[in-house]
Amino acid sequence: MTASALTRPGERDRLIVKFGQIDWALCVLLSLIAGAGGVMLYSIAGSSWTPWAADHLIRFSIFFGLMIVLALIDIRVWFALAYPVYGMGLLMLIAVALVGEVSLGAQRWLHLGFVRIQPSEIMKVGLVLALARFYHGVSAKDARFSWKLLIPAGLIGMPALLVAHQPDLGTAILLSATGAAIVVLAGLDWRVILTGVVGAAVAVPPFIMFVMKDYQRDRILTFLNPENDPSGAGYHTLQAKIALGSGGLLGKGYGLGSQSQLNFLPEKQTDFIFATLAEEFGFVGCVSILILYAAVIFIALRIAATAHSHFGRLCAAGITATFTLYVLINGAMVMGLAPVVGVPMPLLSYGGTVMLTVMVGFGLVQAVRVHRYSEVTSGKGTLV
Repeated sequence: MTASALTRPGERDRLIVKFGQIDWALCVLLSLIAGAGGVMLYSIAGSSWTPWAADHLIRFSIFFGLMIVLALIDIRVWFALAYPVYGMGLLMLIAVALVGEVSLGAQRWLHLGFVRIQPSEIMKVGLVLALARFYHGVSAKDARFSWKLLIPAGLIGMPALLVAHQPDLGTAILLSATGAAIVVLAGLDWRVILTGVVGAAVAVPPFIMFVMKDYQRDRILTFLNPENDPSGAGYHTLQAKIALGSGGLLGKGYGLGSQSQLNFLPEKQTDFIFATLAEEFGFVGCVSILILYAAVIFIALRIAATAHSHFGRLCAAGITATFTLYVLINGAMVMGLAPVVGVPMPLLSYGGTVMLTVMVGFGLVQAVRVHRYSEVTSGKGTLV
């Protein structure tokens, strides 16, 4: 059977047009960050492609292709899948709580026989989709303040509590913060925002003292003064600070970072890879990477701003918020400005599950860009 018999000329033309609408500058920036991650992982492993660098680059190549495929999917298909994806993620989180696989004292994984998945990663995209779909059909007045705000509160609270129970404080914070960002962007009244901030500030101390696990509480309290426990809870923060400070302006040189090469720096390939970058490339290297991240965030926000549908705008903004929180939390954690909560630096750190989530998210952002003129019907059948 010929190609023309399989795909009509009009369909081929539409695919070519869609392909041309992809934001290739964003693709290049994501590739540069992932490439920098591969370079750092090669150095950390003692100038070896194994065990991290080769896997990192191969995974990115596969997920990059997936992002391009997802970008071609009409935004109306994403709209239709919003609640099902969220529901599937929530059911999987419940399954994790009941029969999940325990590893290193945490119950975060679901073993399906042929593959092991982390449902909390699915929920990062599912929550954005569900909130964007909900607010797509809500009036501006109701988005500011009404009883309907209980619905997004429930959509955010259920997965956040399930993830915190695993326990995975970092992901629970990410889900809560991303959800809050979407609710604010949807038009929440500033008085409600102020009340929420005050309420959260009041709730934090009892939450830390009576709800958190002992090791989580130790991390929170120790980050304020890590020198009190230099070989225990404060070890990660102190070693990261040493790596950051020793890099100076230009760094010690590629492959010459003593903290990582001599294994003083814990989780050097994942949570603390940014400290390794600082040690080997110094302040200039850190700023260069942060400029790439800032450029990605700027382009993604511009895509959100140009979308014609409220659903598309909130989807792109929500994914961008998640990506931004990854960068901010990891950076603050490495610099000792926040507790160690296990949040990696996106695309720079080693880890297939987080990379998959990030690239699927940017597939959604690219879909918003490609289909920015598409009209999406509200739940009542009207165009919004």
